[in-house]
Amino acid sequence: MRKVHPEFAYQSRELEGQIEGILGDPPDRKNYQRMIDALVSEYAGGGGIEDVNMLAFALVDHIEFSDPKGLLAEAQDYEFGDPARVFAMASCKGEAAQQMYAALEKNLPELARQAIITAFLFKNPRKWDDDDQSLEQLSANDDGDDIEDEDGATDDFAQMFDKED
Repeated sequence: MRKVHPEFAYQSRELEGQIEGILGDPPDRKNYQRMIDALVSEYAGGGGIEDVNMLAFALVDHIEFSDPKGLLAEAQDYEFGDPARVFAMASCKGEAAQQMYAALEKNLPELARQAIITAFLFKNPRKWDDDDQSLEQLSANDDGDDIEDEDGATDDFAQMFDKED
């Protein structure tokens, strides 16, 4: 298991929520497919919403990964990376999806890099480890020594208002 950048972990969880939200309960596959087709068409035409999650959503059903280890290594850094390397580690199947992939590489390489990695992490949850960001985990080693006495003002604070001019 490898650790990934916390933002990639977050985006992967968001993608899962978005997919579940679009599918609905009970799942409406036709609505889901219309949404995917519309996104693919927009991105293939050089447009589309410049959002990592929407882009990952457009990619997730069409993308195939040829270098999982390389993508895991790229998932260490959210901000900086080599888009060309990431594009070379994946491909899309289907004519419209291939056109979208080529348009993304040309028009939105940095954003597409993040979306490709997000889609990879979503499709491969057992290959990476998410940091536990729950309140219980974050407060596990907190012994409360950083909390000031909330009932009284410190002398420094009180003296700010007692200036005699």
